[in-house]
Amino acid sequence: MPRPTVSVLAYDGMTAFEAGIVIEVFGLVWPDIDQPWYELKVCTETTDPIRVLGGATLSSPYGLDEFAAADTVVIPSVADPRATTSPELVEALRHAHDRGARIVSICSGAFALAAAGLLDHRRATTHWRYAGLLRERYPAIDVDPEPLYTDDGDVLTSAGCAAGLDLALHLVRKDLGATVANAVARRLVIQPYRTGGQAQYIESPIPPEPDDAPVARSLGWALEHLAEPIGVPDLAKHAGLSPRTYLRHFVRATGTTPAKWLIAQRVQAAVAMLETGDAPVDEIATAAGFATAVTLRHHFAKSLHTSPSAYRRAFRDRRRH
Repeated sequence: MPRPTVSVLAYDGMTAFEAGIVIEVFGLVWPDIDQPWYELKVCTETTDPIRVLGGATLSSPYGLDEFAAADTVVIPSVADPRATTSPELVEALRHAHDRGARIVSICSGAFALAAAGLLDHRRATTHWRYAGLLRERYPAIDVDPEPLYTDDGDVLTSAGCAAGLDLALHLVRKDLGATVANAVARRLVIQPYRTGGQAQYIESPIPPEPDDAPVARSLGWALEHLAEPIGVPDLAKHAGLSPRTYLRHFVRATGTTPAKWLIAQRVQAAVAMLETGDAPVDEIATAAGFATAVTLRHHFAKSLHTSPSAYRRAFRDRRRH
């Protein structure tokens, strides 16, 4: 079985972190994950070595031809969102899209996709500080500065660089399932799932460890009791806080509300059950903590843009191929 291919563009003046997200998730082979992994190529526009912040240089034998030939093509960012994207890169992106590649941007990489016309009449995001500029330069794009990432099927965008990790795990989850994506998250020691709709920018800081620990403790309890009714009073009790104080700490620590967080975890629990078993959707809904199968279908469609049954069929089709 041929391995799915991923290409990432490196450019002069970049930080290692930007491409490193893609290299870590798609290039590193995880020996304890029994799954054929991706084939990654780091590509550059020219054959000249490029400079990485900090004084290092990077050279690659792969150019724009290899970049455009991959199944998944990633622009981690651009050197200057206000600068003009090179005609050669625009052509490579359009060629990749025309031949059916999945096109992905991280952070300011959305400007390269926009220059190629791939975001026209689509919802897209970028780092919150660049959202106004993206909207101004490309008015045909539905720019949403709120989410961590957007998924429009064949074109995906993410917010600031760290949100690229969330998008990369989202891609692994789409390709290989929640079990594999969660295993990668554990090895990276990062949160296995943050919904694309979670706010990318929280005005208040994340609380220090003494304030955060009670919330973390309550979340651990909730994950073990998803099938049960859970409300803010229950979470607050396991955190040892009053409901009002708990809500304040929860939103400050996670950037979302308890209700939205619980829905996201229950959807992911349903995803895992759909991938690993044959239980009817009604049973899965109950086991994941949804009141009815109708409620599960509603939140599943809102989060993953498909139905539980269609997801199960698509996942099994991907595994067979």
